[in-house]
Amino acid sequence: MAFDAFALILTMLGLGMLFARLRALPETSAEVLNRVVLYVCLPAAVLTYVPRLHLDASLIGLMATPWLLMLASWALVSLATRVCGFARDVHAVLLICVTLANSSFIGYPMVRALLGDAALPYAVVYDQFGTFLLLSTFGLYVIARYSGDTPPTAVQVLARIARFPPLWALLFALLLMPEQPPSWIGNGLKQLADAMLPLVMLAVGLSIRLRLSREELTPLGIGLALKLLVMPALAVPISWLLGLQGTMLQVNVLESAMPTMITAAALAISHRLAPRLAAAMVGYGILLSLVTLPAWVAVLQQPA
Repeated sequence: MAFDAFALILTMLGLGMLFARLRALPETSAEVLNRVVLYVCLPAAVLTYVPRLHLDASLIGLMATPWLLMLASWALVSLATRVCGFARDVHAVLLICVTLANSSFIGYPMVRALLGDAALPYAVVYDQFGTFLLLSTFGLYVIARYSGDTPPTAVQVLARIARFPPLWALLFALLLMPEQPPSWIGNGLKQLADAMLPLVMLAVGLSIRLRLSREELTPLGIGLALKLLVMPALAVPISWLLGLQGTMLQVNVLESAMPTMITAAALAISHRLAPRLAAAMVGYGILLSLVTLPAWVAVLQQPA
């Protein structure tokens, strides 16, 4: 399954880059595809896999890890900024691009490909209660603080959270969705969820940007090292301390190893915060993660 998924990832990524070079699709195609994933595929994945999740106190570790890693990211990025003398906008981009992982668009299909269907409900918990809430709070705060905008109020943050389609799917899945729905519903939802991987990678290929000036190479290298190597390395002892074992531990570390969230980088770009660096964190991060993610799985599956 992992080999098939990676073959599909590389194929769709290559097609997206080719279509972008040939200008074969409208300029807004990547945005449209991302919205289809957000409004259709992600909710379908949540409705498919979350009802299989048995709620217990051990899930708190999955929810808490992204928040603990946020504190570590803040400390390490601040240290790097002090040592290297990064500009204010570079510091802001590193803060959000290291903290916020692509734990849904890329995280769901990659967790499923590398760890199997049984692992996906844990990925949903990590993403919905961790990464998504961080984007809606910490991410908006950083953007507002460093772009000169007014910091969002609590009402604005809650309104943003309430408008997130997968959240409504999560609530429905937890409260009303049966673990075994009628076959025509279950099969339809699964087919929509399966469409997420090719659509996401096609959108990434259409929008990926790899050009960077020489002075931006240092923050890019530090950001990628923190995001793809240091954060998942920290997630291992955090998982032990929080009592996570087996599949939950593997998901916790793998989700922490995901590349930068595309939405986080898009927010930075729209507010003119080191836009080329933000785009490069996404582009290079996704490409490198095709190597680092399987490597982390190999490490995690080594016998103790």
